[in-house]
Amino acid sequence: MAAARASYQLTRNNSALQKSLNRLSSGSRITTPADDAGGLAVAMKLKGSINRLKGVEANVGNAISFLQVQDGILESSGKIVDRMAELKSLSQDVLKNSSDIANYNSEFKNLQVQLFQLASSKFNGVSLFSTGNIFGVSVGSMQEIITTADGLTKVSINQSLLLSALTINTGDSTAPSLGSALHTSKKGFDVKTTNQVRSFAASLSSTAINLSFCSAAVFNKALENIATLRAENGASVSRLQFAEESAQQRRTNLESAHGRIMDVDIASESTALAKYSILVQASASMLVQANQSSNITLALLG
Repeated sequence: MAAARASYQLTRNNSALQKSLNRLSSGSRITTPADDAGGLAVAMKLKGSINRLKGVEANVGNAISFLQVQDGILESSGKIVDRMAELKSLSQDVLKNSSDIANYNSEFKNLQVQLFQLASSKFNGVSLFSTGNIFGVSVGSMQEIITTADGLTKVSINQSLLLSALTINTGDSTAPSLGSALHTSKKGFDVKTTNQVRSFAASLSSTAINLSFCSAAVFNKALENIATLRAENGASVSRLQFAEESAQQRRTNLESAHGRIMDVDIASESTALAKYSILVQASASMLVQANQSSNITLALLG
């Protein structure tokens, strides 16, 4: 009986020792579902939310990069329009002859081609700027970015209407101050040379407008439109940065909650390991003693 009881205790202590070794080696408090079935179920759901938030952070980061590239192009476009306005002023110098004006006009047309190429820029195959047939510089086509693990909250980023911003309606007081982006094919705007609409974008220098078609007010309006687009871009970046920070905070808190359920307490488990190591050795020693006690009884009978 003594040997049987010692063997039972040895088995129990050895099992506890193995469990402690598994926990310390894996770093997990729950090594099998039987250890904590309910905690394991909660931890699995938390882990799913954590992984989705990682994807959200990556998507928001890509959206911010998209807008940053877009803003860089808008900044360059503003500089080009500013240079075009400077060319207009230089061409009006009374000391300039027709040859000088033609040279200015050549650069003026080439800059329009550059603006059209900038408006056709893409980010990983996605157009940075909208080509929709709408008025104004407010929103163009929208790209929705999910900013929560449950997928319910979304932030829309703008594909700015750069071509529309460069199309100025100069004559119709009843129409919006911006002209309509009526046509944005490779040939440029079909209406760029009408009496009321001026467009600073063209696919070919041969189809671009001349300096004589533009006034200082038209350039000022184009610069104002581009500034508005940059402001909208900045507002979107600001919101996405807060969304990214919020996602990072939620993920950190969820990882902490997941860790409290799954992660092993190293100090406590190390103490348990030492305890069960001693108990296993003691149980084994007692089993040996119990087995030897029968020999003493036989010796007395003999």
